Amino acid sequence: MTERDEQQRLDSWAVLGIRTDIPHPARVYDYMLGGKDNFAADREMAEVGLRLMPEMRDSSRANRDFLVRAVRFLRDAGIRQYLDIGTGLPTSPNTHEVAQEGHPDARVVYVDNDPVVFLRAEALMAGSDKTAVVRADLRDVDEVLAEAASLLDFTKPVGLMFVAALHCVVDSDDPAGIAARYLAALAPGSYLVLSHSTDEFAPERTHAASRAAAERGAIWIPRGKDAIARMFNGRELVEPGLVLVSHWRPEGGVPDANADRAWTYGGVARA
Repeated sequence: MTERDEQQRLDSWAVLGIRTDIPHPARVYDYMLGGKDNFAADREMAEVGLRLMPEMRDSSRANRDFLVRAVRFLRDAGIRQYLDIGTGLPTSPNTHEVAQEGHPDARVVYVDNDPVVFLRAEALMAGSDKTAVVRADLRDVDEVLAEAASLLDFTKPVGLMFVAALHCVVDSDDPAGIAARYLAALAPGSYLVLSHSTDEFAPERTHAASRAAAERGAIWIPRGKDAIARMFNGRELVEPGLVLVSHWRPEGGVPDANADRAWTYGGVARA
């Protein structure tokens, strides 16, 4: 892409009121996964993070694989409704593709506050009556639930998903409390899928990367395992519990060679 093409692309997003000069976690994540829906500020943030923590790329890829395995687990457990909060930019296979494999009646609502995510996802889901996209901040629980209810029936089990989302919420906004409010809306038989970056393996480098994000107007707050566990609000975790995402039911039962470089905890709980 030429410099002129890039400027035209930026101008087209600016007309829609989209800030391209501030990195957004969804677009940084997109860059980490090799996507194209990101801007210079996102790429710069990602490269700064990778210089401090090369493990970020392993974490991003492993987290995506965790999402796929977790949705397969829920699908096979009979879940036919999904609320995917902080979904990020569409990357195949996405939640609806996995959930609807063999079960085309499965319904999926994606939630994200980034306009680029909303527009890309809306275009991808156009014409489908089984998927929907809600543009909202995950902290606005009542708004999200009200809009999601246009497609999901909350009197029946739902797969609630916070995959790499709650580490974008500051402590003062109480991420565990936010999760609790969503959990309170779920019917018996529901599940919670959650993954979250951790600072346990290289605290100095991880905190430096977190500060670099804050300096650029982004939020990324890795936390310890105990703090992440509290976000499940006492719900019963299925085996193998809360583990590094690469170790959660890996394909073939064996984690890959870089499994311990994915510094993100993940788990699935009965809600």
